[in-house]
Amino acid sequence: MKTKRICSKPVKLLFLSVLAAMFLIGCAKAPAITEHAQEQANPVEQTQPEAAAPSEPAAEPEREETTMDAMITDEMPAMQTVSTLVFPAADGLTVTADFYSSGDAKAPFIILFHQAEYSRAEYQEIAPKLVALGYNCLAVDQRSGAAFNGVTNETYQAARAKGLATMFTDAYPDLEAALAYVAREYAPKQLIVWGSSYSASLALILAAEYPAGVSAVLSFSPGEYFKLNGKQVEEYAQSITQPVFITSAKAEERAWQPIAEQITSAGCVFFVPEGNGRHGSSTLFEQTPNHAEYWTAVEAFLATLN
Repeated sequence: MKTKRICSKPVKLLFLSVLAAMFLIGCAKAPAITEHAQEQANPVEQTQPEAAAPSEPAAEPEREETTMDAMITDEMPAMQTVSTLVFPAADGLTVTADFYSSGDAKAPFIILFHQAEYSRAEYQEIAPKLVALGYNCLAVDQRSGAAFNGVTNETYQAARAKGLATMFTDAYPDLEAALAYVAREYAPKQLIVWGSSYSASLALILAAEYPAGVSAVLSFSPGEYFKLNGKQVEEYAQSITQPVFITSAKAEERAWQPIAEQITSAGCVFFVPEGNGRHGSSTLFEQTPNHAEYWTAVEAFLATLN
């Protein structure tokens, strides 16, 4: 006897409906499965920087503070040159100096004299900044000195070799020789003298004795360190007719006030700093904490001479 599989019509329809439903569900899910599989097979990353929150704007790159020294340095002419030269003093002694050229033969001129026990190298840092301001400069070795920053005072050595005296006042002929040399060789329309410590006092005397040759004076830490030809510095100061700039370390003000009180010429500046400062021209060195306020005062004074 053969066995027959008998399916009623309702059951058959139910079975077909279930199959159809399963097929439709499978088709509906297929794209999602395919898309996911494609992402896994071919991952593509597009990384973008995270945007800053509205309350926290993106930080700007840090900017270095611009100082006056940096501004002056940036303005320094690329072609400025330094050369060592010599010229004779009245007694025949050879005087050595460094010439800092701005490249402009018609530029105003500053002659720079160092302090005690130093050499022309006192101005290795200062002179280039003055050149950047538009000046030609001559940094002189006076016979009263020694060495500074590894640079020997050649004039002092020459004086010792000749057995010449090297006290403060013995250096005055070196200042006179420098003044005559610059006037003869460069003939600047403006010739400024600049002294440091004992030479600050000698520079004031030079201005008093050569009113036609000296246009102005910058005197750093002058004082009554000596008498020249029997006269004190304040006695010479009475004859000064040029603009004068005087400053010093803050604690040294009393040393030069009596000298300043004797100067009655127009355009003078007697600068007392807020900070402590240092003795002589070294107060302009970058290592001096308040050197910037000195430079501001110096530049302002020089600007009045133009």
